[in-house]
Amino acid sequence: MLNYLMYFGAAVAVFAVAMGAYMVITPYKELSLIRQGNTAAACACGGTMIGLTLPLYTVLAHTSDLIDFLTWGGIALVTQLVAWGVVAIILRNLRDGITNNQVSYGVFVGSLSIAIGILNAGAMTY
Repeated sequence: MLNYLMYFGAAVAVFAVAMGAYMVITPYKELSLIRQGNTAAACACGGTMIGLTLPLYTVLAHTSDLIDFLTWGGIALVTQLVAWGVVAIILRNLRDGITNNQVSYGVFVGSLSIAIGILNAGAMTY
């Protein structure tokens, strides 16, 4: 039970830090937009959450070392943030697309985050 609590707690902490970092680097306020009913922001944020948890799950399932988990969790975070940066370069008006509730932008960002998360998780299977 103690190991479960330790790893689950670490996973929740890494997830919270990762989502916090994501929300800091994005040029829009996801939670405010979601509270206002912005579907594009919800899709982008939801996809990012899934994309972040996939590699965290993989590492949890394949490690018995907390330091190893934290290291790979950090790598997962950096990978997702880089992916978001690439999307922001490709879609130059991403901020306007999300804040103006253009759902296609949110679905694209969310889907890409999930895809990167799947690839990230697969690469972390050792």
